[in-house]
Amino acid sequence: MAGPAERRGRRASAASPPDAVFAPVHSYTAFEETVDRLATAIKLGLLAPGSRLPAERQLCARLGIARSTLRQALTALTQSGHVFAVRGRRGGTFVSDPQPPADPPSAQMLAHWRDTCDQRLSVELGVAVLAAERAEREDIAVLEELIDVLEGSLEDFAAYRQADVRLHVGLAEATRSPRLIQSATEVQGAMTDLIAYIAHPPEVLASSNAQHRRLLAAVAEGDAMLALRTMAEHLQGTEHVLAGLLPDA
Repeated sequence: MAGPAERRGRRASAASPPDAVFAPVHSYTAFEETVDRLATAIKLGLLAPGSRLPAERQLCARLGIARSTLRQALTALTQSGHVFAVRGRRGGTFVSDPQPPADPPSAQMLAHWRDTCDQRLSVELGVAVLAAERAEREDIAVLEELIDVLEGSLEDFAAYRQADVRLHVGLAEATRSPRLIQSATEVQGAMTDLIAYIAHPPEVLASSNAQHRRLLAAVAEGDAMLALRTMAEHLQGTEHVLAGLLPDA
């Protein structure tokens, strides 16, 4: 059985996070947006536990921020327990493993969870249509691999959810729309806050992944309307699970 160090190494060698994670931030909220961007990527598993963040110079260039701003953001994330720093030749900033425990859902979150689902619906229906129109063969191949990963993760919800996020963000990336990629990433973060509080038995995950396969088939065929209908069915399924399993506000 692999030890903790080997498991961290495997996680660190996972696929690179989507480009949206390190897209430039707005200068007038650079510190806050950098904290939010990195924390959301960590929460979604786009920056895997145990993985090392890019070097400071590279991060500053990709995010379009000053080194002082980046260091302030990393300090905040260190204090919150999301990352830690290691000194020395093999040092750097690493994603904490395990992550700090999540807070219980707030009454406000529970009261407005349908609004979050509505926001996701508006974003992901557009993703489905544009992905069907614009996805290239290489995009489809990557997404097919993720669906296979999901199929093998039905007994491990944490691994399933991480691959699920990558699949949905990957569909957004296939649209070649930076703003839509960013919106899809943000809405996945909001949904993760909800989904984390409910149980997902393997039967529910298997049904969800069957919908993924039908969706990807429609995208691969370039059938935008079928992709839209399949995505709508998929999102409505998630909403039904939330309605049944979330605690009352």
